[in-house]
Amino acid sequence: MSGEKVGLGINGFGRIGRLVMRAALDHPNATIVAVNDPFLSIDYARYLFKYDSVHGQYPGEVIVDGNCLVVNGVRVTFFAERDPASIPWGAAGAHYVCESTGVFTDKLKASAHIAGGAKKVIISAPSDSVPMFVVGVNHTEYTKGSHDVVSNASCTTNCLAPLAKVLHEKFGIAEGLMTTVHASTATQLVVDGPSRGGKDWRGGRSALLNLIPSSTGAAKAVGKVIPSLNGKLTGMAVRCPTGDVSMVDLTFRSEKPVSGEEMRAALKAASESKELAGILGYTEDEVVSQDFVHDSRSSIVDAKSCIHLNENFHKIISWYDNEWGYSNRLVDLAVYMNSVDSA
Repeated sequence: MSGEKVGLGINGFGRIGRLVMRAALDHPNATIVAVNDPFLSIDYARYLFKYDSVHGQYPGEVIVDGNCLVVNGVRVTFFAERDPASIPWGAAGAHYVCESTGVFTDKLKASAHIAGGAKKVIISAPSDSVPMFVVGVNHTEYTKGSHDVVSNASCTTNCLAPLAKVLHEKFGIAEGLMTTVHASTATQLVVDGPSRGGKDWRGGRSALLNLIPSSTGAAKAVGKVIPSLNGKLTGMAVRCPTGDVSMVDLTFRSEKPVSGEEMRAALKAASESKELAGILGYTEDEVVSQDFVHDSRSSIVDAKSCIHLNENFHKIISWYDNEWGYSNRLVDLAVYMNSVDSA
């Protein structure tokens, strides 16, 4: 993923928007040129970017200069437009836009960014109306000029899909159920109240005090990025009172008989391969969730937590920083798309 630096714009300076900015500034082939958020003053945006309760204080200078955030000398133009079509991305040099408001998640709405001069839009959420790409799994299916709007899928799909890819290619997944033991997110409430939209009653219960069962389309979405798994996986989430880092529990029946030792060896080898190094990880240490805060990998297999009932029935456990790992993959996807589009 080399070439000229891709100029990124970010619409929505929430958890993912701010971490995408950090990840892009760390990436040798990316930079941030503009941010849009109509609900923040530029001074408040600076504060939220610099100080983070999970990932710590940003290790560099962050100042405000007129209508720009300046991060270690990198000038980032700040806009406050409510209508995506009114954001002057092109004038700011933002050819690729991260759509991270959580509002403009379909093709029609996200395409409004093109009117402002963006060339491509990457939605930081699953979408039913645009192609979903997971780096390390199907991102190479993106071709020059093929799509103006794409989805980076979800953080959980980014954890599960590399895992499922390796297991399915090596041993075959006949069917499986996934549970993600998931950290709390901004959609939840600190104390009991009406849930957003009023449909998920349990989702309105206190995130501080409860384990909250919830629905997720992350497992079914794997079938979109790996078509041979379509209809073979489904799952659920349990929201937990932690600030970051989640864990996928994939319980499945393998088509081929395989021992636990052989399966773990295959996952370890895949984590060290050129294709998945830096995306899939593997550990035999006695780890817990806090050990993975700010881990940029998408999925880290916890070998000692995996169990096997017999040679065809298995449980694989894999950790992921649902904020930082996902944000890094979104930047990786933008860089890859730019390399294809520029070729």
